[in-house]
Amino acid sequence: MSFTPESTDNTSIATIRTLAADVVGKANSGHPGAPMGMAPVSHVLFTRFFNANPKNSKWFNRDRFVLSNGHACALQYILLHLLGYKLSMDDLKAFRQLDSLTPGHPEAHHTDGIEVTTGPLGQGFANGVGLAMAQAHYGAVYNRPGFDLINNYTYVFTGDGCLMEGVASEAASLAGHLQLGNLIVIYDDNHISIDGDTAVAFTENVEQRFLSYGWQVLHVNDGDHDLAAINGAIVAARAEKTKPTIVCLKTTIGYGSKQQGTHGVHGAPLKADDIQSLKTKFGFPPDQKFYVPKETYDTYRAAALRGAKLESQWNSLLAEYAKAYPKEHAELTRRISGRLPEGWEQRLPVYTPADPAQASRKLSELVLTAITPALPDLMGGSADLTGSNLTKVKGTVDFQPPSTGLGNYAGTYVRYGVREHGMGAIANGLHAYGGIVPFVATFLNFVSYAAGAVRLSALSKHQVIWVATHDSIGLGEDGPTHQPIETAIHLRAIPNLDFWRPADGNETSAAYLVALKSTQTPSVLSLSRQNLPNLEGSTIERAARGGYVLYEVANEDMTIVSSGSEVPIALEAASLLKKEGVNVRLVSLPCWSVFDKQDEQYRLSVLRSGAPILSLEALTTTGWQKYSHEQYGLPAWGASGPYLKVYEKFGITGPNIAAVSKKVIAFYKQKGGQVVSPLVKAL
Repeated sequence: MSFTPESTDNTSIATIRTLAADVVGKANSGHPGAPMGMAPVSHVLFTRFFNANPKNSKWFNRDRFVLSNGHACALQYILLHLLGYKLSMDDLKAFRQLDSLTPGHPEAHHTDGIEVTTGPLGQGFANGVGLAMAQAHYGAVYNRPGFDLINNYTYVFTGDGCLMEGVASEAASLAGHLQLGNLIVIYDDNHISIDGDTAVAFTENVEQRFLSYGWQVLHVNDGDHDLAAINGAIVAARAEKTKPTIVCLKTTIGYGSKQQGTHGVHGAPLKADDIQSLKTKFGFPPDQKFYVPKETYDTYRAAALRGAKLESQWNSLLAEYAKAYPKEHAELTRRISGRLPEGWEQRLPVYTPADPAQASRKLSELVLTAITPALPDLMGGSADLTGSNLTKVKGTVDFQPPSTGLGNYAGTYVRYGVREHGMGAIANGLHAYGGIVPFVATFLNFVSYAAGAVRLSALSKHQVIWVATHDSIGLGEDGPTHQPIETAIHLRAIPNLDFWRPADGNETSAAYLVALKSTQTPSVLSLSRQNLPNLEGSTIERAARGGYVLYEVANEDMTIVSSGSEVPIALEAASLLKKEGVNVRLVSLPCWSVFDKQDEQYRLSVLRSGAPILSLEALTTTGWQKYSHEQYGLPAWGASGPYLKVYEKFGITGPNIAAVSKKVIAFYKQKGGQVVSPLVKAL
């Protein structure tokens, strides 16, 4: 595709640059430099290559665009406005203002046309890898001769800061291995970060780095003016089918400003006289703000119309596909709609106390084995811990380039390697694509490595399921370096994230049930290494409420509330106390956030007034104050040794919890007065 200059090119590029200055200037906040520097490549990409329909931003085969350097979002908002997405000039004028459609960084589900939430650097880069993996997978599963239905590209804009972040390195390494020829990254090589010239900290050879990852590396030496070279680079990138491409694009940050090429234009608005000078330089009215020439709107309207025509043609192809491949069409359109197959829940394993004790990581494997044949939507993997996480269902095929002989792109099991952060951010991209429910796995302690991606899952409403095994001191000999103490409360504190810690088989099935039905909420399943008995009184239905009374007594002296592997220990304590005539209720609370959503009457029936409530968990006690009067757990780090010895060291045994319980009961009896449920609050 040779480059044909248009008479409106320079005007359109100048429009983007001056609008960026005005948008950031009016807000008196933001980053004008990158939008001004990347205006030429944006114009070439979106007017000549990018396939999307602004009137239907969810067309499934649209090209995906990710602004990994999300601080440059004024650029993305301007492009969306010019193309005719649901973003008006008034929205641009409300940039960074409260409740506007143009927040300080791009937010998915908030602004029409935004695919993923970006801002924390490097996350968008990794999201792009996930989006590209999703396309490769869908294409392999559903495309047929004469029906190239799913063939979109993923374009990522990235900057120096993104490439410095480790998450981008993890994702780039995997993308090279996976030979994702549908992934095109444009690197804004402007040599400026907040601290100044990147010479102070970032002097690596980016080309050699990406060549070593297995990428195609292309160069455009004059990203400020050479539209033909930009066009040629994108053409070459699209032509390469077995490697992802990074285009190293030399630009001048803040091009046209008096401060161009300096960090002064990176994260601060231009001064009024600089904006006027900029407009004069480009032949625009210097005193007219938010000026868009008609020819610019016309140029972008033409691009939008081309996208609408492409979608119309695609819909016709899809209709023909339905006639030729009705089964595949039905499954594809179901997945596009976001619905899971009918009746998949019936496959969830159900247990009785007669069933053998098993580790909840093994119970998780049994769930995955049962439901995977009914859920082609599931696409998961592990960070090099498959044998420990137990996430590989027998018979599933690895997602691998066919040339490796290790699998194919129709495969659903991803070998992420030791890349927890990249894995989490890639999973966000898989979910953002649509019709995929990603699950990822590691030890619970190492979910901490992926904290940035987990947070963005919750903020962006990505339904990512973390299978997090070896979830306490119960992992034993590996010791405190691997024993998560503080991890659970960190994850429990994240809004819109469900942290599950199931105590047995039915609770594990319940965790998967709720996680798979929560289409806008990520979940972390905290699973044990050690065997857990199946408990009398547990059911999937009861556990799916997040908390329930596992063992009920009338006129109790105390209630113990617990989760996960400590529930059987609490039950042992209650049994010992019963022999002494002490009545203890037992509540299992596998998921705080789901329990919190239940109606008040139910919650107060579970954690009721009248007797003290003691919490028990082999983690930090922080957070349990919301659900209990007294807390027993770990005061600090764990220890290395056989797990039963470690539990004994910290007093988390049936006999010791019975002794602790008697102490609590005696204290509250001596204290006197009514014991009110900790759930009873003014606010």
